[in-house]
Amino acid sequence: MRFMIMVKATPTSESGAMPEESLIAAMAAYHEELAKAGVLLDATGLQPSSKGWRIRYSGGKRTVVDGPFTETKELIAGYTLIQVRSREEALEWTRRFPAPFGEMADGEIEVRQLFELEDFEPNDAVERFRDLEASRRDA
Repeated sequence: MRFMIMVKATPTSESGAMPEESLIAAMAAYHEELAKAGVLLDATGLQPSSKGWRIRYSGGKRTVVDGPFTETKELIAGYTLIQVRSREEALEWTRRFPAPFGEMADGEIEVRQLFELEDFEPNDAVERFRDLEASRRDA
């Protein structure tokens, strides 16, 4: 089972302010634990939305909308991707996640399970994804 731990953005993270060294150290220690346990798949912080864009789909058209985006509560500042045996194991790991903006700062993480190909009814499109996944592993 794969889970994504998403760090919700704040006005501070959206300003581009870099985290303090103590927070980077806490995050490094946590991610080292995940790696030693063999459950870490990926993790990184994201640049502020001012450096990004969205593609809006409406009426069969695509429109590019440049950042920044005003609704900070809808943005993600970073993520960690883990693969564990159960929801309970994922919950245990996320309880240990360092406070994302420091112990005394407000912050929030959200955890969501990823779909696996086995969750979908077998069909040709799912098989194309399965082949794509296999070729990525072999590369």
